[in-house]
Amino acid sequence: MHDPISDFLTRLRNASRARLDECSAPHSKLKESIAAILKGDGYISDYTLGTDARGHKTLVVKMKYVDGQPVLTDLQRVSKPGRRLYYRYTEIPRVLNGLGISILSTSQGLLKDQDCRRRKAGGELICKIW
Repeated sequence: MHDPISDFLTRLRNASRARLDECSAPHSKLKESIAAILKGDGYISDYTLGTDARGHKTLVVKMKYVDGQPVLTDLQRVSKPGRRLYYRYTEIPRVLNGLGISILSTSQGLLKDQDCRRRKAGGELICKIW
């Protein structure tokens, strides 16, 4: 696997579209930070750490639905291993005119686009979520 973050986002997108109750992926600190941001913003209901059959750590994400419709409509990977995209805090693009969020990797850790603008921190644009 060349891009584990893209794999994680694809697992979330597929679970949301298939209306699954939960989704699991291999654990990493970056994926756990993304899940924490999604939980804090209300896109997922919860996430926990678990283990698979071989004893490897996994991240189990519980999906969130409102009236049978998924809250997590779509995810888009922006910065890829072949093409990294960096933005200043003044240049961070808005997702659906503020209805969605962007997640950036900054020197202060993973932050939402609003937090980046507030703290005046730019960085690598990881993904857009709406």
